Amino acid sequence: MGTGKSWAIALVGGPSGVGKSRLSYPLAQRHGAALVEVDDLVVAVQSMTTPEQHPDLHHWLTHPYHDGLSAEHVVERQIALAEALVPALDAVVRNHLDAGDRVVIEGDYVLPSFCARWAATAQVAGVIVHEPDEEQVLANYLAREPESGPQTHRAAVSVHHGRWLVDQAERHGVPVHTPRPWRSGLDRLNELLGS
Repeated sequence: MGTGKSWAIALVGGPSGVGKSRLSYPLAQRHGAALVEVDDLVVAVQSMTTPEQHPDLHHWLTHPYHDGLSAEHVVERQIALAEALVPALDAVVRNHLDAGDRVVIEGDYVLPSFCARWAATAQVAGVIVHEPDEEQVLANYLAREPESGPQTHRAAVSVHHGRWLVDQAERHGVPVHTPRPWRSGLDRLNELLGS
């Protein structure tokens, strides 16, 4: 496995349930990189702020998610949370660049605009993972969280979010990666990132 150092930081975004983690962990391992999960950053920032200080960051804590919400509403709130998280993500990227670390940063809240802005440094590469098939996302959730049963609404939200992310990726010149077929998914991701 090659470890060509074309990027110092790889940003892997995409909606929930599309296979980001399934790709990001072996990508990090292949390149001897650390892995940062953006969900952990969200929890850390939430623990240090209040809903009054950062309502978008705390939205799902103060308004628990439920299936009665439209996909459009859920995606709108996900985007607002992602935008509110940008200063924290900026700090993480800057810190790892300054330290000379090799890192894969993956999560639902990595926006195409964020990837494009950092890609201008030539040390950061970004990609959006997209699974357009709602049935496949549903199967991914069932495999990952069998105790929750079929998560039909959540899969519909993921695909809706994915469409928005793909549109934004095209607008910002960020590559989009479809993970299937899985057997070649990691190699194709590696190529998209310029490794």
